[in-house]
Amino acid sequence: MQEDELLPFLREHGEAIRQAILEGKYRPQPVRRVEIPKPDGGIRLLGIPTVLDRMIQQAIAQVLTPMFEKGFSDYSYGFRPGRNAHQAIKQAQAYIGEGFKTVVDIDLEKFFARVNHDKLMGLLSKRIMDKRLLKLIRLYLEAGGMMGGLVSPTDEGTPQGGPLSPLLSNVMLHELDMELERRGHRFCRYADDCAPQAHNEAFFLREPLCVAHIQ
Repeated sequence: MQEDELLPFLREHGEAIRQAILEGKYRPQPVRRVEIPKPDGGIRLLGIPTVLDRMIQQAIAQVLTPMFEKGFSDYSYGFRPGRNAHQAIKQAQAYIGEGFKTVVDIDLEKFFARVNHDKLMGLLSKRIMDKRLLKLIRLYLEAGGMMGGLVSPTDEGTPQGGPLSPLLSNVMLHELDMELERRGHRFCRYADDCAPQAHNEAFFLREPLCVAHIQ
């Protein structure tokens, strides 16, 4: 289905889809797997939902974003309303101006492909009381991916390419932000990239996120 076909489709089938969602009977379609080259080599795997599922995911994101936004760290800049990479750079420059000279650049390898579904759902269930919505999000996580006409299951990860994935990634990585703040580290995070800075002390993150050390 093309985007301009969605509205006529919803006029005919919208109420049935709404009812299926409310009754817990709606089943998302597998995402379309797309490989794009990374600037530094390697492949980034995207998961593009159908037009209908993109609309439903967007509706979910618009409701959940205000709920989670107010609790997110001030030092998280990626995929958030009113925040951008330029602000993250300015924050890093401010740390340098304070005299911090050592930087650890952290990129959580294949983060979007390796998110643990049970852990993520546990974090979501602390704020979302509607069991139907939790079930629907879980179905999106487990919808599978299609490439070359073949559908493969997804038992981990939150595919990049859908409107809901950025919010889910921040819900997951908020745990990292809180740990960094608890330890008193200066940092700025943009999605799965993070740059803690320090004068001269050791810096560690507990597994399974990553481990880094400042000399």
